[in-house]
Amino acid sequence: MSESVVIIGAPRSGTNMLRDMLIELPGVGTWSCDEINYIWRHGNLRYPSDEFTAEMATPAVQNYIRQQFDKLANVQNVDTIIEKTCANSLRVGFVDKVLPEAKYIFIVRDGMDVVGSSLQRWTASLDVKYILQKVQYIPLADLPYYAFRYLYHRMYRLFSRENRLALWGPAMDDIDGLLKQYSLTEVCALQWKACVDRAEEDFTKISADRIIRIRYEDFVCNPISEFSKLALFLGKEVPYSVNEFLKN
Repeated sequence: MSESVVIIGAPRSGTNMLRDMLIELPGVGTWSCDEINYIWRHGNLRYPSDEFTAEMATPAVQNYIRQQFDKLANVQNVDTIIEKTCANSLRVGFVDKVLPEAKYIFIVRDGMDVVGSSLQRWTASLDVKYILQKVQYIPLADLPYYAFRYLYHRMYRLFSRENRLALWGPAMDDIDGLLKQYSLTEVCALQWKACVDRAEEDFTKISADRIIRIRYEDFVCNPISEFSKLALFLGKEVPYSVNEFLKN
């Protein structure tokens, strides 16, 4: 099996930035879209939130997801696959049961900045082009479910008086109730806090040598040194071209 590296972080915390830079390392690949929640949810399709328990990673679920990682590694001829679905922040224990040898990069950004950025995404138009990029990774058996869900979300965005998407980002337990009880700004804050807190809780059960933590602000201020730490953690050398890019 190829080596798996899972970036864990709340939405709008720099997970895309990290993934896009890490695939410049030799032998590293990833999917052609930013998240593969469709793959992670296969076998638990109708579960109402993204907070999967480790017990939900049945042998069939484990085999399916591992096969997708290995298939991609073979297609791209790489030895390491990077993955960064933000919803995994709510289910690190589940992920670790699927990929028990995975390494984790845990990135955290200041919550105030995350909330402001998340608000923009919650109130944005439904991004059809973005959705189409991910459709190719929907398991065929799950297509009818997601087609209906897409129709519902599109109708909600068109006709809702709330001027927001029906759902954006990782779905905590009772996300619908939270949206009714709190303002959208408060929900964004709760979303960020849940992602950070639940990931930290699950990481206490995983060997520390498989986890590296990084602050978004530190990476932005010192990209060369921070990226070098990540490369060392992954056992990779930073190409000269990447170092030159980071200097600029």
